[in-house]
Amino acid sequence: MIKDISRRALLAAPALLSLGAGTCASAQLTSTPQRAPSNILVAYFSRTGNTRVLAGTLQRTLLADLFEILPSRPYADDYEQTVEQARQERDSGFEPPLKMTVPGMATYETVFLGFPIWGETAPPVIRSFLSMHDLLGKTVRPFVTHGGYGLGNSMTVLAAHARGAQIEPPFSMEADQERRTLNEVRTWLSEIEL
Repeated sequence: MIKDISRRALLAAPALLSLGAGTCASAQLTSTPQRAPSNILVAYFSRTGNTRVLAGTLQRTLLADLFEILPSRPYADDYEQTVEQARQERDSGFEPPLKMTVPGMATYETVFLGFPIWGETAPPVIRSFLSMHDLLGKTVRPFVTHGGYGLGNSMTVLAAHARGAQIEPPFSMEADQERRTLNEVRTWLSEIEL
């Protein structure tokens, strides 16, 4: 039988064997093990991206699941229009409908909840998120961005809407880029002659 193998096939065999071995080795190096489902959720709402950056950092560091909280009807791109809408929603107690809810919330033991402070409190969409998800027995770890005014009454809102959850002390960070930018542009415009 060996006589029937051509010289070309014999010369190609080592190359084919090394190529095959390389493919197997490569498959082992590039395949990633299946990660067990996480019992940690990072849920966040972000308008300008500040809170999104924190959420992404937490998700990668903790190997947690990530969920962006979105209203079914997005807030306006215009900062001042959004501030006014949020004020009206806050004052009326309106909880905007969510685009979607977290599938399998029961599987999470810890929820890192991120949001910016709007009008000295949690945004209305956070109240919606808390009202639509059962957090009984879960640990909630807030992470909050604000424009220099601190937490306002956001922790009171969390306590009222996340009944039965253990709410841990929040991580809070000043991130007022948008307001500062608007104020600086207005100051500049008031100083120049048009």
